Amino acid sequence: MSTKEPGADSPPVESYDDLVGWIAAGEKPEPDWRIGTEHEKFVFRTADRSPVAYEGDAGIRALMDALIDEFGWEPIKEGETTIALKRSNGLSTETISLEPGGQFELSGAPLATLHATCAEAGEHLRECLTIGERLGIGFLGLGFAPTWRLDEMPTMPKKRYAVMTRYMPEVGKRGHDMMYRTSTIQVNLDYSDEADMVKKLRVSLALQAIATALFASSPFTEGETNGFKSLRSEVWRDTDPNRTGLLPFAFEDGMGYERYTDYALDVPMYFVYRDGEYIDVAGASFRKFLKGELEQLPGEKPTHDDWVDHLTTLFPEVRLKRFLEMRGGDGGPWRRICALPAFWVGLLYDQTALDAAWDLVKDWSAEERLQLRNSVPSEGLQAKFRNGTAQEIARETVKIAAVGLANRRRLNSKGDDETGFLEFAEEVAASGRTPADEMLNRYKLSWQGDISRVFEDYAF
Repeated sequence: MSTKEPGADSPPVESYDDLVGWIAAGEKPEPDWRIGTEHEKFVFRTADRSPVAYEGDAGIRALMDALIDEFGWEPIKEGETTIALKRSNGLSTETISLEPGGQFELSGAPLATLHATCAEAGEHLRECLTIGERLGIGFLGLGFAPTWRLDEMPTMPKKRYAVMTRYMPEVGKRGHDMMYRTSTIQVNLDYSDEADMVKKLRVSLALQAIATALFASSPFTEGETNGFKSLRSEVWRDTDPNRTGLLPFAFEDGMGYERYTDYALDVPMYFVYRDGEYIDVAGASFRKFLKGELEQLPGEKPTHDDWVDHLTTLFPEVRLKRFLEMRGGDGGPWRRICALPAFWVGLLYDQTALDAAWDLVKDWSAEERLQLRNSVPSEGLQAKFRNGTAQEIARETVKIAAVGLANRRRLNSKGDDETGFLEFAEEVAASGRTPADEMLNRYKLSWQGDISRVFEDYAF
């Protein structure tokens, strides 16, 4: 989740058009399109495989302090508390943030190629592992905490999380699991204009379940198998229906910036940030805020920053801000951190590939899209779709993505294009065996039922 950093006063929202215009300002010409990759990981003590608290000589804060001292990161604070880090090369900025249960997230800089994206991920992991070895902590790439109970999870001192923790049980049964026990890889991609945004949004919404299946890696809960390939994805189905899901209106005539703005206005708020504090307005209407009728701030109207904050609290399968955010992938190790952006860049950043992907999904009904999304968490690539399975769609989709990456012709210093980053997804699509299937096989055979072995085999 995004990290709030105090800055200059934000201009007030003068009208509905300001809200629409803020999103539209994300338009970029194709040469300026970038790739932003976010990846979370669980932090654990190598001695006993327990989760790592914020405080302590070998806690999350100690990890961040060491990154500041040794690798040039700068702190982002709430009061005197370090809640995130940032580092800039003068052209772009990457940040490290904390999810509610201590999941350690790199929000990568917007980069031009997958070569750069993968190098960035590798550098971040090397820094974390260097410090982690000294502190006795490790990092695990999975979609759901495999052995820890909810009451064992630490809490991070970010004030917005207190608001969310209080509110979540009012709107769903799995909100706390989402906050404290899930981990994800996400990809942020650009659009050139409103029509391009709509087409990319529709394709990525329809195929998000395929990405979930390809990267499914959360078959364990509290030391037991849980019956799912991606429990992380299943958890989102009972978190908060007002702000999650497949956005069926996106496929209707008239879809555009205004229609998404209308949707966002109807999603209840979480908070308003004022003077370093988060005011709990959970359940309140941004529409009323726009009219100066918010009960907690009577007569006050929102700023542009309030609108941006609100957009970050929407959690559909694909989120629109000034870019499109792909939200369907489970957390995973380094190879998957490179493969998931390769999948989406291949599909969305080449016109031939984008057209082919749209041809693949354009006649799917809303009911079919929902059925696929709802069945993939438990069935993975074997989920039924029409007269076939999700695996067949995955194979075709990965082929399209490979064409898109080849057409981009983004070469590294050795003359290699970006298609190599797609190999993981190609292997899974061809075999039908997701990462979760691989884990379950190890659980039955080499692990002999000992799920704690996941901390050895799947740690970074």
